[in-house]
Amino acid sequence: MLDAPTPPSVTRPAGASSPAAVLPTACSHEPDPARAARELAQALAEPLAGAHLGAVLFFCSAEYPLAALGEALTAAFEGVPVSGCTTAGEITPNGYARGGIVAIGFPRAHFAVSTVLIDDLAHFDLIRAQRLTDTLLNECRHQALAPIAGHSFALTLLDGLSSSEEQVLATLDAALGSIPSFGGSAGDDNRLAHTHVFHQGRFHDQAAVVVMVNTPLPFEVFSTHHLRPRGEKLVVTAADRQRRTVFELNAAPAAEEYARLVGRPVEALDETDFARHPLAVRIGEAHYVRSIQRVNPDGSLTFYCAVENGIVLTAMTPAPILDDLETVFAGLEARLGPPALVIGCDCFLRRLEIEALERVAAAEDVLRRHRTVGFNTYGEQHHGMHINQTFTGVAIGRPECRDGGTGERA
Repeated sequence: MLDAPTPPSVTRPAGASSPAAVLPTACSHEPDPARAARELAQALAEPLAGAHLGAVLFFCSAEYPLAALGEALTAAFEGVPVSGCTTAGEITPNGYARGGIVAIGFPRAHFAVSTVLIDDLAHFDLIRAQRLTDTLLNECRHQALAPIAGHSFALTLLDGLSSSEEQVLATLDAALGSIPSFGGSAGDDNRLAHTHVFHQGRFHDQAAVVVMVNTPLPFEVFSTHHLRPRGEKLVVTAADRQRRTVFELNAAPAAEEYARLVGRPVEALDETDFARHPLAVRIGEAHYVRSIQRVNPDGSLTFYCAVENGIVLTAMTPAPILDDLETVFAGLEARLGPPALVIGCDCFLRRLEIEALERVAAAEDVLRRHRTVGFNTYGEQHHGMHINQTFTGVAIGRPECRDGGTGERA
């Protein structure tokens, strides 16, 4: 795990179709916001050899003084739209990190990017969603890089403590139609206190950023998890949906019933238990994890996703986490060719599991080999659904592979 300061990741110019020229990446562990922003700007510009950035996406530790960082990023990338969020850990070109910032540059030659802020999550309805989507698509059409259909995807970044993900994502997905979407909920270094998204020079809470990307390059939006169902079922018999809190499972105190399931005393339950012994709801043939956030003093359980009375939760058990990820990456590369970049939204509970298993070095090797950057989230988003304990993202191919993939939704 890369907790010590490291220099920004800079790739030397290597031709217009090299991964670094198509999608340059950079990271900084400089604690001073101004110096960190300058490092990122220099590192993203160098591989482009004079080409212009059309947009920048970043993921940063909540340890930064956010107001100062926002001003520094705006100054360092003058005239370039910058979007991002705070994290529960960063995935840099060098591997895992905490306490730093990682950034991705989108060159104008390959990407038309448009961004909007949703600053009133509680009242986000279909009319607002349609207007927002029309604005994003019109801005991408104006840049005239590729047809919208089959060549566009949306990235969503939401305040990870807003408890509004389900409503906002379902509404936005209806407006997006066939355009695939993915994203992550902002974190705050596992403090569960304040999470933020960034738009037009400022960090915002109780808000979301939507980034529309249009490109002639091949890409694929994907989501995976390594969890398999067990036989045990837990029925939610008392819950507060708005607070995402379950008071009873199988008509017993929720924490006690969960502790019985995993074979641990209630007072010993922690995030590692939640990561290794998750619960999921079955929809069709698929299982969608509902991760536990904490045990409350009254014996209830608070979740990261919405839960409600009457739903049946299935106990899940982990398969080898890196084997699953390697299989997914192999499939993506078979369809797209070697990626220019994979942008990943990886649940922070997955990272806790990897750390508990002492597989950090092996995980970093997988991420580096498949050119993956992104962040650890408080929840992931895929095609309008709010999910947990997944690795969700987009793989973007290189120009020479542009006929090998599709942007159509599964």
